[in-house]
Amino acid sequence: MSNVTVILDAIQSGDPRAAEELLPLVYEELRKLAAIKLAQQPPDQTLQPTALVHEVYLRLLGEGNHSWQNRRHFFAAAAEAMRHLLVDRARRKASLRHGGGWRRIDLDNVVVAAKTTDDNILLVNEALQKLTAHDAVSAELVKLRFFGGLTFPQAAEVLGLSERTAKRSWAYARAWLFKQIQNL
Repeated sequence: MSNVTVILDAIQSGDPRAAEELLPLVYEELRKLAAIKLAQQPPDQTLQPTALVHEVYLRLLGEGNHSWQNRRHFFAAAAEAMRHLLVDRARRKASLRHGGGWRRIDLDNVVVAAKTTDDNILLVNEALQKLTAHDAVSAELVKLRFFGGLTFPQAAEVLGLSERTAKRSWAYARAWLFKQIQNL
């Protein structure tokens, strides 16, 4: 029987010191396993093998339900815990609440008065009329940016707003118009 198996038996029997003895024996092997798992992940992965090992170790020993038969069974459970952690992390990153597949775009560099179809112009105009009744300043800002092609500093100056206020109004107006256009 290996030292790991003896310690695993001690953990099962309830010895509180055994868990402390286990980590130094399995740490390097778990870290290698984590490095292999993370090497299979996309290049934008920010999770480090050390962090993954610590999460796995906490998950394995924190549950209180330890029934590993031997060293091989322990490492199989560790690999499964790694898989679950990586899958959970990937799901969180891809969830709609966190942006899903959407990419952040810097709107300062976007040409707003771009070519668009007549149907889109009509939809924007109809939603813009409703916005004017709701928030005239934001509607005026949209007209200046979308139809006039003005930058934030230019539009803010025309409206007598600070650039920061103009950006907040722009974000609000875009969200409001988007919702309105979806309902049309």
